[in-house]
Amino acid sequence: MTAPRRIALLGAESTGKSTLADALARRYATLWVPEYLREFVEVHARVPREDDQVGIARTQRDRELALGVDARVSDFLFVDTTPLMTAVYSRIYWGRVPPELLDLEAAHDYAFTLVAAPDLPWVPDGLQRESEEVRLRVHAQLLAVLDARGIPFTLLTGELDARMRQVEAVIGPPGA
Repeated sequence: MTAPRRIALLGAESTGKSTLADALARRYATLWVPEYLREFVEVHARVPREDDQVGIARTQRDRELALGVDARVSDFLFVDTTPLMTAVYSRIYWGRVPPELLDLEAAHDYAFTLVAAPDLPWVPDGLQRESEEVRLRVHAQLLAVLDARGIPFTLLTGELDARMRQVEAVIGPPGA
């Protein structure tokens, strides 16, 4: 069995990554890796602190690697955020990225990197989401990091159906 091609879904808060990851996994008859940060916030009933960042990124990556060998995974594994996004948030909130998190960010080794544009309505969801202004700052920082690291990406725009078509144009139709 060959390892699945891992597809990174990146983007600021409230850009539809989780909805898209779930829809893509169903369309391609595979699994997806949920964003660990969401679970962290729910379990701890707080937003992460600076010293939580490395653990969050490591847990996200470990879950991704573990799911990548699951027999239910077909050609693709959709990953709802990566350590790169955790590093982006570290830059935004604390103005720095710890060395271990920089290493995790540099290990961005995905078959495709997809970025969800902040063109959907911003929806607050309690602790995790801050504001439209922060969402736009995160998006700009994400694009700057991808450009600086020379990571090619596809910017996904529009509603879910439009994004699904854009992804299919990049990675191919199911079963191809």
